[in-house]
Amino acid sequence: MTPAREMRELVRESYSAAAVHPEGRHPFPTGREFALALGYTEEWLAGVPSGSVEAFAGVSNLAVTAPIPPGATVLDLGCGAGLDALIAARRARRVVALDFSPAMVGRAAAGVRSAGAGNVLVACGDAESLPLPDASVDLALANGIFNLNPARADIFRELARVVRPGGAVFAAELVLVEPLLPPERTRDNWFA
Repeated sequence: MTPAREMRELVRESYSAAAVHPEGRHPFPTGREFALALGYTEEWLAGVPSGSVEAFAGVSNLAVTAPIPPGATVLDLGCGAGLDALIAARRARRVVALDFSPAMVGRAAAGVRSAGAGNVLVACGDAESLPLPDASVDLALANGIFNLNPARADIFRELARVVRPGGAVFAAELVLVEPLLPPERTRDNWFA
């Protein structure tokens, strides 16, 4: 297995574990308190099923801050447990929530059913090969997926393909400004 393929499988395994046991120990923070620390408010979290909040593992509050025009079709790329998709669904006409972890897709779909969000479609798929037609999305949200997928050029190409001319991509990512010291550089520390 190539290093890139191995990294991808480790990421899938870790996110799937967070979907199944969000309260467990993971190489990234999860949950309500983490979401609140990133700027989601109790008002925005109200009405979102607890299962989608408990397993939240993004890096920003994109769905709250992105200007989502009424009538927009939104892609939530790397939707995880569905928190951003459900928040975006309050303003968008349609949301396509896509993730590569079947366990996260299951959790997001359960949240969508529980919330009665009929304008959200949840699907399993890869960011570097989006199962969407050209120019079919008005706005894309990508909350912390680029540093976890070595196929970044393919992801950007796919976003350029599916976002309509004049549309927008809102992305958030963690970026280190200097290397971590050796004690912090471990296989379990994704921020290394």
